[in-house]
Amino acid sequence: MRMLINVPETVVADALRGIAAAHPELVVDVDHRVVVRRDSPVAGKVALVSGGGSGHEPLHAGFVGPGMLAAACPGEVFTSPVPDQMVRAAAAVDSGHGVLFVVKNYTGDVLNFEMAAELAEDEGVQVAKVLVDDDVAVADSTYTAGRRGTGATLFVEKIAGAAAEEGAPLERVEAVARQVNARSRSVGVALGACTTPAKGSPTFDLPPGELELGVGIHGEPGRERRPMMTSGEIADVAVDAVLEDLRPRGPVLVLVNGMGATPLLELYGFNAEVQRVLAERGVPVARTLVGNYVTSLDMAGCSVTLCQADEEMLRLWDAPVRTAALRWGM
Repeated sequence: MRMLINVPETVVADALRGIAAAHPELVVDVDHRVVVRRDSPVAGKVALVSGGGSGHEPLHAGFVGPGMLAAACPGEVFTSPVPDQMVRAAAAVDSGHGVLFVVKNYTGDVLNFEMAAELAEDEGVQVAKVLVDDDVAVADSTYTAGRRGTGATLFVEKIAGAAAEEGAPLERVEAVARQVNARSRSVGVALGACTTPAKGSPTFDLPPGELELGVGIHGEPGRERRPMMTSGEIADVAVDAVLEDLRPRGPVLVLVNGMGATPLLELYGFNAEVQRVLAERGVPVARTLVGNYVTSLDMAGCSVTLCQADEEMLRLWDAPVRTAALRWGM
């Protein structure tokens, strides 16, 4: 497998150096693996901190900036960051108004963020945590107890980040984040496996002509394998799986997300089918975002995330944001 890298051992450090060179508005600590807003700490505001294994870019470092995260902690590829990273990030961004940890539901992430919260509180930082667990595909998986955290992470970070940017107190920012997670559901589809730099070959076997319904963002197995289907057929199955669990009673935010190797041409075509299914099911769409936001290295495939949004959530979604990967209104 050909990869645009030097050696597997330096992939994350090399990427962080590249982020630093491209985004001077960020402070990138390559040695300690922490990415922080350069204007941190921002006086009078709650700070959002998130992180996870690398390989899901732009999640999370690509979402550091005004209106979203104050800091991100990238781990090794598909490996949780360590508590020291999280404590360092919390200390760097805390203005005295508290820090909210946004944690995807993977066992290593949960344990390390819990430990980091205890350590940060010992140092005088007030910490709250919200767990993102939006994947409807499976109840438990290779990496989790309970549902996996996937595309809803973007909704949580954007909407709660906007609340924090407005100066909402920690309790309110935490409540907003929990509400967004509770109202969001996702499902993923793999058309091909991903390749980690260390292994240099596909991480799971997906024969030609088959797809995996409900795949995780690390290539974890989903609900079932089927023969390849058309974009419209995939949209029918994926959207129905989300709607069956979410059962929205109002307008939804839609994220049509690429897993890393699916071109925008295909993602926009798939979005047309997602919109068709939602219209046929009588579900109004408030906003739609299409692109590669929560990826799995070079995996071919996509995911769909829906969030039942009220007027306040839509207002916060539309609020200005300026990050490397998401920006509008500024």
